[in-house]
Amino acid sequence: MMRQPHILTATEFTTLPDALRHRGEPSAWAKMTRPGQQMHSFLEAAFFDEDRNLWLADVPYGRIFRISPDGVWDVMHQIDGEPHAMRIAPDGRHIAVDYRHGLIALNDQGRFENLSTGLPDQPFLGLSDMAYGPDRTLWFTDSGRTSLSDPTGRVYCLPQNGALRLVLDCVPYANGICLSPDGEWVYVAATRANQVWRFSSKLPKTGQPMVGTYLNLSGGLGPDGLAVNAVGWLAVAQAQAGRAYVFDTLGTLLFEVLLPKGLWTTSVTFHPDHANRLIIIDAQYGTVFHCDLPSQ
Repeated sequence: MMRQPHILTATEFTTLPDALRHRGEPSAWAKMTRPGQQMHSFLEAAFFDEDRNLWLADVPYGRIFRISPDGVWDVMHQIDGEPHAMRIAPDGRHIAVDYRHGLIALNDQGRFENLSTGLPDQPFLGLSDMAYGPDRTLWFTDSGRTSLSDPTGRVYCLPQNGALRLVLDCVPYANGICLSPDGEWVYVAATRANQVWRFSSKLPKTGQPMVGTYLNLSGGLGPDGLAVNAVGWLAVAQAQAGRAYVFDTLGTLLFEVLLPKGLWTTSVTFHPDHANRLIIIDAQYGTVFHCDLPSQ
């Protein structure tokens, strides 16, 4: 049985400015995921760079935003695509997982380079999220439109100077992904099962690794973005539930963080200078929230 967590409420840090809100015809992705609704943006995949800027992907309109520490928004990339996440690679390139195009490297002036569209006999379904491990291996998820009725979502890894490898092909919507601080464990959000799975990053030479259910959740749609801090706490953005959860290294629920507005909780990250400061993204209003978690 879970112990009673601390229930906290996040505080608004910044919201997508009016000038950057899309007001035209919804994109094909927006029509697919939110039929009949106007969609100003759909923000995902928060992370910080070395200068403490916060980066976000805007899936339906192909944009990558950078938010300065004092809350100024800039469009750093805009492509004809659907980037679900972007990270700055160890070599400095801006690598993204794009639902339509696959694994890409973003360039200037709306251009990008296709790095992979999948394995020769297995094209990507529609990529979702990504994370680099301490050894510079890139891990990423491929959800497509999979679910409990079609549990074929995938997880891939791409070692530095190595070949693309299919790790899992049995996930009911493989979504958020992150690694423990030491790189030993990989956490994957199985969104449509309302679970977080875990497996060792030390993969067998062939075949799939042993995988376990690390967390069973309830409510909303299921877990979306994941993040860990320096002491190994795992944060989970609970999609369509307006909240995030934080668990310790044993899977004990420590905190439930409520948003004062918005239900479309998509992404979480920890501030690099404050291990207990959790950043939470709401796509419904295009808002960035933060919450300082008490020390345990």
